[in-house]
Amino acid sequence: MNTQNLSRRTFLKGSGVALSLPFLDAMLPQRLLADGSKAAPPRRMVCICTSLGLHAENLFPETPGRDYTPTPYLEMLKDHRDDFSVFSGLSHPEQSGRDGHSSEMTWLTSAKNPGLAGFRNTISIDQYIAEKIGYETRYPSLIMGSGGGSQSYTRSGVMIPADSSPSRVFAKLFLDGSPGEVKAQMQKIREGRSIMDAVQEQANGFSKRIGQADRDKLDEYYTSVREMEQRLVKADDWTQKPKPKVDVEPPKDIQDERDFIGRTKLLFDLVPLALQTDSTRLITILVSGGGKVPLVEGVTIDHHGLSHHGKDPDKLAQLKRVEEAQFRAFGGLINSLKNQREGDARLIDNTMVLFGSNLGNANAHDWRNLPVVFAGGGFKHGAYHAFDAQNNKPFSNLFVTMLQRMNIETEAFGSSSGTINEII
Repeated sequence: MNTQNLSRRTFLKGSGVALSLPFLDAMLPQRLLADGSKAAPPRRMVCICTSLGLHAENLFPETPGRDYTPTPYLEMLKDHRDDFSVFSGLSHPEQSGRDGHSSEMTWLTSAKNPGLAGFRNTISIDQYIAEKIGYETRYPSLIMGSGGGSQSYTRSGVMIPADSSPSRVFAKLFLDGSPGEVKAQMQKIREGRSIMDAVQEQANGFSKRIGQADRDKLDEYYTSVREMEQRLVKADDWTQKPKPKVDVEPPKDIQDERDFIGRTKLLFDLVPLALQTDSTRLITILVSGGGKVPLVEGVTIDHHGLSHHGKDPDKLAQLKRVEEAQFRAFGGLINSLKNQREGDARLIDNTMVLFGSNLGNANAHDWRNLPVVFAGGGFKHGAYHAFDAQNNKPFSNLFVTMLQRMNIETEAFGSSSGTINEII
């Protein structure tokens, strides 16, 4: 989107909705420090998982380093070579679970043995950051998916449903509700706050009749209550503030489930808009091909069937077409993030973009040696990093690196054993 030659008073009118241009400077609200100087742009993170794998032979170069020869998939990203890194030899340990696709639940958590008896998932990296950031933005995180599944899990290990409707996400981000809708939302917030008050009052009564250990537990509970109240207050504040306006037409949902590439592109189109307007700083997207034959030229077999190719040449050729289309869409997202500026930097320079899969070899349901492409965020990119294919480095090491770039002081996350120093 080029805003250089557009008047700030330009409007688009249609279907009863008027969209005006926002305050510019890359649509990012001006934040001033105590001394009056401009604050640095915020750090962001986008995590994209394609759940049916990525064929390693078409992704990983033959030799590591900066002078690698692009593979068919990396050829789709050739214009962005200096803006991303490729990793092999990464995985979460002990991912054998209920079935071959169970590792989909733990791609952003690293919890062990997904789906087996007694399994309890852990918090995903995006929600871990969201707890730290809170309501600095209207939405602490934005969770989307082409099919409805999600990569995002609460601290209790509960999956947060993804929104698969681009038009609904657009409306949530940029279209203000009617006065009645806003009033109803504020009433829900006030009811939630009063519930918190009532719970805390009951807890105060318990503290007079219990021992020190239980009082310590109640103190932790009080803290969580107060944090919830603070989040509700901030949510109330956001409800009363007008949403940002963007100079684009609302997207039209694609109803045909076979066009999962088109559905994915619509979700990708929302990413720069959500980040530029500082509506959120955390986005997860789960791309699910499923059991439909993709609307990709030359493809006649469903995506799941192609992922179990059994090394059949025809299936591999069709799978390549599907996954090249995915990389082409991903390249379009990188291009959009590069073309938008905020101050003296590009949007991608302050945005980490993780793209990969929970399966290293979908044909064998193997969760080792994951395909990982990592772009943006101001890291040292341009190389292929091949870690030990048999004794993998913890994928969570990259998570710790990302958390530290988000200015979160931590030395560990999930199954990590350190950081990925090669890109720092």
